[in-house]
Amino acid sequence: MDSQDLIRSARFRKEREADWQRLETLVRTAESKGLQRMAFADARDLAELYRQATTSLAIAREISLDKALLTYLEALTARAYLCVYAPQERLGGLFGRFLKRGAPEAMRRSWKFILLGFLFMTLGALAGYLLYFENNDWFYVFMPSEMASGRSPNATTESLRSSIYGHDSGTSGLGSFAAYLFSHNTRIAIFVFGLGVFACAPAILLTFYNGLILGAFFALHVDRGLGVDLAGWLSVHGVTELSAVCIACGGGLKLGSAVLFPGNRTRADALRHAGRDAVKLALVAALMLVAAALLESFARQLVQDMTSRFVIGWGVGALWLAWFAFGGRRLR
Repeated sequence: MDSQDLIRSARFRKEREADWQRLETLVRTAESKGLQRMAFADARDLAELYRQATTSLAIAREISLDKALLTYLEALTARAYLCVYAPQERLGGLFGRFLKRGAPEAMRRSWKFILLGFLFMTLGALAGYLLYFENNDWFYVFMPSEMASGRSPNATTESLRSSIYGHDSGTSGLGSFAAYLFSHNTRIAIFVFGLGVFACAPAILLTFYNGLILGAFFALHVDRGLGVDLAGWLSVHGVTELSAVCIACGGGLKLGSAVLFPGNRTRADALRHAGRDAVKLALVAALMLVAAALLESFARQLVQDMTSRFVIGWGVGALWLAWFAFGGRRLR
């Protein structure tokens, strides 16, 4: 750059530098406080100075000013653009919109896939139940030893009953089973969603297998006359927890169906389109698993009455269903 260019660059900077500094101050304020919390005059100046800065940047490029000035103006105008035109909604607002409309609307659009998730879980549970009564050795085939924690066909009826109604600390009996079940179901939910994209088969098989475990475990207690008691115990957190697995399966199936049946779209476009709702289903499942963990940690320990357990578990389930069915709908 010759001396003439240096003089021209210095004059260009001197004439406009005060406005750039003012714009930079306003940008910092907008980044820290948000545009909505700025004074009207400051917000107006921000928009006006942004337009002036873009004009200055265009001139600077045209007359080939020094590189440092170009870099500074490019960075400043990019930051100002985000402040003026980018969405100003904060994380809390996004989460609120997700709860009010995004999640329930995605659930309603995906109801067929979610229903399939429940179907595969139910079929697995029915198969596990029937196979146990055909030969109770099937229990050992389906049930991981860590999950059973001594709850097996060899256990006495009294020990099974005391696990259901005892105040265990969570380190033995059904307390250990509940903790392992939550960990197991969380892993299953992650896998059925993530692997569903592979032609749906892994999601279907894992959900069915989860049903096999539950069916065999339930059959053991039915065989000892404790079926209703176990159903009440499991209802407290299981209604929410198992529904989360089925919803995650529905999300995985939605991704897999986009790969198998893209329709008029390319597979990439179909997957991207299906992914918008599928991700929301995964977030709903994660939220439900957190709620199930809280129910498992507190309500299961504190509530010993069988009827109350049913009321809590299915009452919470009804609240989830009401959210999915009516959330985001406009009142007429």
